[in-house]
Order: sequence, then structure tokens, then C-alpha cells
Amino acid sequence: MTTTLLRTRETLRLCTAGSVDDGKSTLVGRLLHDTRSVLADQLAAVERTSADRGFHGGLDLSLLVDGLRAEREQGITIDVAYRYFATDRRTFILADTPGHVQYTRNTVTGVSTSQVVVLLVDARHGVVEQTRRHLTVAALLGVRTVLLAVNKIDLVDWSEAVFRDIEAEFTSLATDVGVDDAHVIPVSALLGDNVVEPSANLPWYEGPTVLELLESVEVHRGRAHALGFRLPIQYVIREHSSDYRGYAGRVDAGVLTVGDTVHLPEGRTSTVTHIDTADGEVRSAHAGDSVVLRLADDIDLIRGDLIAGEDRPEPTRSFAATLVGLGDRTLRPGSPVKVRYGTSLVRGRVAAIERLLDIDGRTDHLSPDDLGLNDIAHVRIDVATELPVEPYAARGAVGSFLLIDQASGDTLAAGLVGHRLR
Repeated sequence: MTTTLLRTRETLRLCTAGSVDDGKSTLVGRLLHDTRSVLADQLAAVERTSADRGFHGGLDLSLLVDGLRAEREQGITIDVAYRYFATDRRTFILADTPGHVQYTRNTVTGVSTSQVVVLLVDARHGVVEQTRRHLTVAALLGVRTVLLAVNKIDLVDWSEAVFRDIEAEFTSLATDVGVDDAHVIPVSALLGDNVVEPSANLPWYEGPTVLELLESVEVHRGRAHALGFRLPIQYVIREHSSDYRGYAGRVDAGVLTVGDTVHLPEGRTSTVTHIDTADGEVRSAHAGDSVVLRLADDIDLIRGDLIAGEDRPEPTRSFAATLVGLGDRTLRPGSPVKVRYGTSLVRGRVAAIERLLDIDGRTDHLSPDDLGLNDIAHVRIDVATELPVEPYAARGAVGSFLLIDQASGDTLAAGLVGHRLR
């Protein structure tokens, strides 16, 4: 497989999520092993460690993923582990995320950059609270394709009845939260059934393996290029000797061409005269590009200001949003915070917590007293300085923000402007 061929292949970003001991790391290890993406010395080290630990399944493939010492000692995943592998059809960037409830914040990180989420459940336990939580997070972050791997199907005697019950419950949940492309596959990550190779033990299942689905599913990039142009200024570059003034940042959404009119704070407009990059000038910039814009007019702009197309959002000091609690500090109505939106960092507060979403099957809480770690809630945020916020779209290209503790600088919650989970 040549480097040239790899560069021409489409790349899929995915992550695994699930409860403790559902076999996420083993599934990832199986994918790496069976696609021949493991170096010989890595495999030899896994063989030695597996033997030392008295592993009876041949190879403990989770060792290919769980790299931290604490993870290996406890037999759990703590940090998000990124792995890369490729097949003849596609290249993959995979994040293996933790299953423990206290590490849900790490799972949010993995899901936020993924185009497909692979959830695991133990066939003996079926859909549990963490399954619902992770499915909800995937829906909130705009992931359209979710694959449920019903793992350890061998431990329920390859039962079709058990699988169909789990399949029906999960499909219903996916519909409820708005995931429109849900797939369910029976697997045994330990034995390799239906991960890369089809299983001879499941004659009643005629669908794809996990890898076959990952190779064929449409890559959803969020269509950031189809939105209006957005570039939050990260840095203003001045060269007084040459009167150079450029506005550096990454294009979050849309496309910009030299000669286009851009819309600036306080209703001002200007024309783009140059687009500079590390490789020289270019005629246009697209979502994801890091560029420096030069404008026809000498306008005083600063870090945090937004350069946008004609649909530039109106600035506001209050907006509705959905929050995912990521910090140990509890948020209450009136809690002071810092709000990071794009490159802006302003003072704000949680004006109201309107609804705490149902995750574990109980009734939603209206007007709750607080929002804690792992909670998901609809809220209203007030800010001291007007921000040009807009509804969450294109997998966070616009409309995403963070709440930060004013004293410690810790991240308290991730937010999605105007987003409501159905």
C-alpha cells in the first residue's frame, strides 16, 4: 500500500464509546490486528504481556490501545486513545474513549471530532444508562451515523432473540434523540466475529461486518463549506515599516475569494484585497484553512472580532443553549463564568437552567436547582459583552462554546447555541 494511494483515499474519523467492560479497547485492537495495522514489535510485546497476565484468549488485544500505565493495571480505559489504520478503500482516525461515568468529558472530546460513533453494549446486559448517555451526546454534537456493536454475543450462545431485543430498543432510542442513520451488528471482539471477517457462528445475521460498514458509510463532514463565511480573528499582524495589517485566523465556515465584501462589527464592511497563507498568497479560502486576510480599509479590529459574509449574525447579550456538564464544579442559576465563543473570551453567567434532560429513563427535570458533571440541560446564558452567536450547525463549525471557571480556568461545560434535543 503506497503513500500515494493512501493520500487519495477518503478519511473517516470515528470513535468508540460504551460502558465499562463492554470491550471497546478489544474491538479497536481487533480492528488494528485484523487489518494488519500492527507493527511486528508491537504484536510481540502484546503476546508477552498477554502471557504474563495469564490471558486465556490468545492475545489481549486491548493492550494495543490502553497505553497509560494506570489503564493497563486497572484493565480500563481512562484517556482518549487515538489510533490510525487503513484498508484498500479508506483510511481511518479512531478515538477509543472511556466507559466510566466520571470520564464522560473525555468521551465528549472524542465524539466532537468524529463523523461516526461506534457504541458497544454487552449482549448480556443490553442497553444501559451509559448507552443512552453516549447516544444523546452523539445526537447533540450532530453525529448522524451511529453503529451499535452488540459485543460478547458468544456469551449468550449466539442468540438471535437477545440480539433482536437489543436492536429494537436501540433503534427506538436513536429515533427519539434524532439519529437518523443507526446500525446494529452482533459481534465478538475477542473471537473476531463480525468485526473484520463475517461470522460463521451467526447464520441468522446477513448484514455487514463492522469494518464493511465503516468502509461504506457516507462520510458526513457537517457541510461547513455550505454555510456563510466565518473567520474569528485570532491575531492581528502589524508591520509598521510596510504598513502591513492582516487579520489571522482559521476559516470556521464558508468560502471567501479575493474581491469579496466582508461584514464586520458595528455594521461596517470592507473588501478583501489579499489572502495570505504560509505558502504564499491564494485566491480563495475554505472552511478549515488558516489564513491572514488583508482588507481595503484601515479598520481597527481585535482578537475575538468576527469577519463574516453578508449573513453575519446579530450580536446579543443573551441566548438559549444546551450544556453538557464537564467539570466537577456544579453550575447553578446565576453562576458567574467566562464564555469562550470562537476566539472571544467574555464574562457571563448561567441566567437560568430550564430543563435537565432525561438520560436514565426517569422524567425530565424542569427548572432544576443545578447542573453537574455529565448532566445535559437546556439553559439561558447572559454575557457582559455582545457576541455574534448563531445556532449550532455543521458539527460545531458555528454555534459551539465553552463555559470556563473564572478563578481556576477549568472547563465547566460545553455548549451548543440554540440547540434543543427532541
